Amino acid sequence: MDTPPELPRLRIFLDADACPVKDETYRVAARYKIKVYVVANSPIMVPRVPGIERVVVGAGPDVADDWIVERAARGAIVVTSDVPLASRCVKNGAEVLAPTGKPFSENSIGMAVATRNLMDELRSSGQTTGGPPPFGPRDRSRFLGALDNVVTRLMRAGIKAEAP
Repeated sequence: MDTPPELPRLRIFLDADACPVKDETYRVAARYKIKVYVVANSPIMVPRVPGIERVVVGAGPDVADDWIVERAARGAIVVTSDVPLASRCVKNGAEVLAPTGKPFSENSIGMAVATRNLMDELRSSGQTTGGPPPFGPRDRSRFLGALDNVVTRLMRAGIKAEAP
């Protein structure tokens, strides 16, 4: 007898290295009772509360990304500023948000990847490209609103939260 396919579960994956919106993510997750996986290559501090799980993966490039991608599917929310990771998660059907609140989607990820690659190529050739603007209070506010909207939309679509 075949086992039924696993239903999508609402959960959040934080690409935790240098993520400026961990506390905001924890607050939204607590309000909706959603489990958060905080994924990093080295131990980082996380609140000792039910529903927040620290995941320390091995050293090496893309090890944390690979761990997230293996689990990010429909119903998952991934928080990252890593464009290649965002692309892989979008392809798996996950919702992906940058810490600025900018959503990565099937429609936008191609341009984001192309821009990232162009900037990387310019930096490799010695060009000074500046960098992203500093992260500020408006970014934090946009992120909170965007995360709340994604959670609400997924819950309205019938996706249940993974129990904390």
